[in-house]
Formats: sequence, structure tokens, C-alpha cells
Amino acid sequence: MHRARFYTLIASCPDQVGIIARVTGFIAEHKGWILESSFHADDLDGRYFMRIEVKADSLPLHLAEFRSRFQPLADKLQMDWRINDSAVKKRVVVLVSKQEHCLYDLLARWQSKELDIEIACVISNHDTFRGFVEWHGIPFHHVPVPVDNKAAAYAEVQRLFEEVHGDTMVLARYMQILSPELCAAYPGRILNIHHSFLPSFVGAKPYHQAYTRGVKLIGATCHYVTEALDQGPIIEQDVIRIDHSDSVEDMVRYGKDIEKTVLARGLRYHLEDRVLVHGNKTVVFR
Repeated sequence: MHRARFYTLIASCPDQVGIIARVTGFIAEHKGWILESSFHADDLDGRYFMRIEVKADSLPLHLAEFRSRFQPLADKLQMDWRINDSAVKKRVVVLVSKQEHCLYDLLARWQSKELDIEIACVISNHDTFRGFVEWHGIPFHHVPVPVDNKAAAYAEVQRLFEEVHGDTMVLARYMQILSPELCAAYPGRILNIHHSFLPSFVGAKPYHQAYTRGVKLIGATCHYVTEALDQGPIIEQDVIRIDHSDSVEDMVRYGKDIEKTVLARGLRYHLEDRVLVHGNKTVVFR
């Protein structure tokens, strides 16, 4: 069943008395109908987090006016906040190299409208998936990443992202390390799927690292990309149990299934404004 249009207010501020009453009271004063609400207090950091969905047609004012009227209250609460419209589809740019499983999964979820998004384009450092992507009617851009000129390659990736008005960049097994400049340009807007249960086994060949270590669980991690390799705030993780009889090849095969589902879940949480970043941690309202 298709949900009615709604606005999502997502915010954090220093913890204090009366936050919920003041915010929900403001919404009620403007005749807003709250559909869903989630709250969390971080006692250690003294920070308060919230996510509130408001039925769009219950408000007798445009979203821009709501923002303008809410700003004075947000200032009093020292609040970091944003409010988004469910009717505006997020524009996603997918980056991929030579492994297809995450790309295939995302396109399948997009085509079935399980992910209600616009895939603005796919960018790859190889030309391998051009035909597959273009068959779906999605623009494909081959941007090689030469060892001696990576800066130019990432400048082109950034240019394409801006050209298509991208909201979110997804590294769907994009086997390159983004430049610090690109990471800094889009904090909290670049998602990666790493094929291990971070913080264990960062970097290349994590399944080989896991096999050598003799672990009994392997996993995958969806996280935001920062300048520090595989150290960004974690959005979603999952694991599967293995034993001594499993080879590296077995682990890679098992891992692909986890990678697909973890990336899809993490991307969904991000697109639905369910993730708030605080330092190197996240609050995720599922």
C-alpha cells in the first residue's frame, strides 16, 4: 500500500528538559499530524536525538515556511536539524568496479521500487557493466583511475555527481580508495560496503585475513566514507557463522549474500533519514 506524503524531521541537540514537548508542541500548534516518532538520549555524551514523521497535508503551510518558523526554536535548543519531503526522491550515484553482486542487487531493488529512488548514473573504473546498466536505461560513465593521475579521476567523479545533482554516492564494491578531497566534499553522503565485520580486517582481502586468523564469524559493514580507510561511522552490519571446513572461496561466496543485504539495509536507513551521525558513531532509528 502506498503511504501518504509525509515530512521527516531529523534532529539532535544537547540533552535538556522539555525537548519533546517543545518540538511536538510546535508541530501541533501548526496542526501537524505526527505519524511516527523516535527518540534517543545518549547519557555519556549528553546528546538527544529524534526523528519525527509528519503527515504532509495536515500542515497548512509549505515546507519552506515550516523551516523558517521552526528555526528560532531550533536555535534555542542548539539543534542540528533537517526536514525532508517523502515526495522528493533521492538521487543516487552508484560506483562499482568488477564485482557485480551489489550492483545487480541495487538495480533489482530499484526496478521493483523496493528502493524508491532515482539512480542518476553508474560510474565505474572499468567498462565491464556498461551494457547491463544502459539496458536498464541508466547512464553509465567509465572513469579509469590511473595510478599516476588519481586526482583527475576523482575530480571527474565529483563533476559527474554534481552534474546529475546527486544526493548520495554508493560504493557498491568500488575497489578504489577515494581521495581525501572527495571524502571531505560529501560528509555523511558517501556509503560503502566493506566485506568484513569492522573494525576487524580493514583494507584489502578481508576474507583472506579472516581465514588466516581462523575466525568463526564473518560479516559485512555498511558505513559512511571518511578520509580514514574503513573507519567511518557504521550504519549497518551482519554476520554469518563459519567453521574450519570453509575455504576462502566459501567465505567469499557466503559473504556476497551478506554484503548485498547489509548495503541495501544501510542505504534504506540513510535514504529514509533514519541515521544521525554523532562523531564517529551513528544513531539509527529502524
